Amino acid sequence: MSKTALSPIISGTMNWGVWDKNLTTKEMENLIQLCIENKITTFDHADIYGSYTTEADFGKAFHNSKISREKLQLITKCGIQMIAESRQNKIKHYDYSKEYIIWSLEESLKKLKTDYVDVFLLHRPSPLMQADEIAEAVEKLKAEGKIIDFGLSNFTSSQTELIRQKTEVSYNQVQFSATNYEPMVDGSFDYMQTHGIRPLSWNPLGTVFREDTKKTRRLKKLLSDLVQKYGFGSDTLLLSWILKHPSGVIPIAGTVNIARIQSLMKAVELEMDKEDWFAIWTESMGDDVA
Repeated sequence: MSKTALSPIISGTMNWGVWDKNLTTKEMENLIQLCIENKITTFDHADIYGSYTTEADFGKAFHNSKISREKLQLITKCGIQMIAESRQNKIKHYDYSKEYIIWSLEESLKKLKTDYVDVFLLHRPSPLMQADEIAEAVEKLKAEGKIIDFGLSNFTSSQTELIRQKTEVSYNQVQFSATNYEPMVDGSFDYMQTHGIRPLSWNPLGTVFREDTKKTRRLKKLLSDLVQKYGFGSDTLLLSWILKHPSGVIPIAGTVNIARIQSLMKAVELEMDKEDWFAIWTESMGDDVA
């Protein structure tokens, strides 16, 4: 079970740096402040974001902000070896050797300007990963106080069980939304609930606003009616849909839009009617439940 209390909605930093928004140090500092003011106190990172640069950019902004470390929670990930200026890799691959896991986490700590991260995740499963070696690295980092909780990202239930047999797994970050609802029906969330593993959801708005398909058109039509009923935006309704699942899924919101950040926590307050919840799922599936 997790030892860390994360905020009900997490701020995702993947797009803060050179991969997308290219925020300045001051803009990042303001964004961190804004999130915390709106009770979004957990920030999701990975070493690879911004081709291994976004952690350091965030760390500089966090340091400048003078915000107390105890006021926020930091998540980061390791394992993906990308082709980047700062790496000698010839091909994108995964590395979960004990030495690499420890080195990667310590690099993240330096960049984020912190002594520890609240949650440390393995970013994607590798066919070559050895559970014993992973466990040794995790237990060492925990013993040294450099990580509080350990988890996984994009791992199947069987891959999770392989790791869980050797060391405690508290989180699994997976793709989950109204349009990508597989973890809800393929046994993943059942497994996580059984073993006290908290799901985190990346891309929680799914493809609703990104693609024009029969599915997204059906959902947009329904959501326009629900917006009138509840008085909240479509994005808030989609987050509320996720939050209603009994596994306790925590959505990771990647927006840097001020108004959207200010409205995110409304999804926590909203209690969606059961039939409306099923209506959203029905429109996504394109068919009634059996």
